[in-house]
Amino acid sequence: MDSPGHTARELAERFALGLHGDGEARVSGVGTLAKAGSAQLAFLANPKYRSQLDASAAGVVVMREQDAAGYAGTALIARDPYSAFAKISALFEPRPERPPGIHASAAIDPSAEVSPAAHVGAFVSIGARSRVEAGAMIGPGCVIGEDCTVGEGCELVARVTLVTRVRLGQRVLIHPGAVLGADGFGLAMDAGRWLKVPQLGGVRIGDDCEIGANTCIDRGAIEDTVLEEDVRLDNQIQIGHNVHIGAHSAMAGCSAAAGSAKIGRYCLIGGGAGVLGHLEVCDKVTVTAMSLVTSSIREPGEYSSGTPLMDNRSWRKNAARFKQLDAIARRTRGSGSGDDGA
Repeated sequence: MDSPGHTARELAERFALGLHGDGEARVSGVGTLAKAGSAQLAFLANPKYRSQLDASAAGVVVMREQDAAGYAGTALIARDPYSAFAKISALFEPRPERPPGIHASAAIDPSAEVSPAAHVGAFVSIGARSRVEAGAMIGPGCVIGEDCTVGEGCELVARVTLVTRVRLGQRVLIHPGAVLGADGFGLAMDAGRWLKVPQLGGVRIGDDCEIGANTCIDRGAIEDTVLEEDVRLDNQIQIGHNVHIGAHSAMAGCSAAAGSAKIGRYCLIGGGAGVLGHLEVCDKVTVTAMSLVTSSIREPGEYSSGTPLMDNRSWRKNAARFKQLDAIARRTRGSGSGDDGA
């Protein structure tokens, strides 16, 4: 169903924003500065797109006060235009109707508890002693194993697997294909053969977390693997057993944290980055894409590793030189000590 739209004045009042221009300008969707039409709302957050503003056909644009100077169109004024745009755009997101109830094809263990106010979709399996609380939405094909809890307002979109001893807080969103509570990678070498270490812990997910498609979070070996509240994980991320991630941290796609790593609050881990096991990353650390954390980080800040992209011929030359750095350093030290003794 098409949205009836909202006037600029209604949006300004609802989200406590400033208003420049026509308060009766009505929008019924969102778009980019370059492609939005007259019935759409766009935003300007990055100064490098300022040149697109005057040519934009957007009916309303969210921007900072300084960018609105001289702008002839209708603007909503925000300190953080991107956050304001995110809140407004949620008004235009279509939400499927999922009434409370249990689909006839669902298989639910007699000892499980499902709130009458929860939605359980087609071909869902819920194991022994598990609990689904009010307002939760369990999409088609999900598997909830034994001793799991799905808190109020959670949404498991489709084909999500909670293996065992997984506890979700409130309003947790988990995208298709994610697996929580599988065995951690615990092995011991015994007489030349690998011995599997039992994984007796669980997984605890705090309120308002989001877990991307095909992401895996292993259960702990003894204690739980923990995500505190408002942690956001992208698609295809690996979280090893006993990892602890602090509140409001976010990890981009294909990143990973190995077993027993501890990541602080308000951290940002870039795409493809890795944190080795048993390391600690303090609060407010940014690790840029494709970096590898090989030692604990004790001070907030931005950290990087690896080499920047270059043409292949230059990279081959530099890679060859990189192998010679140790020998060059040794010669330099030797030459320096000779000079000091002269």
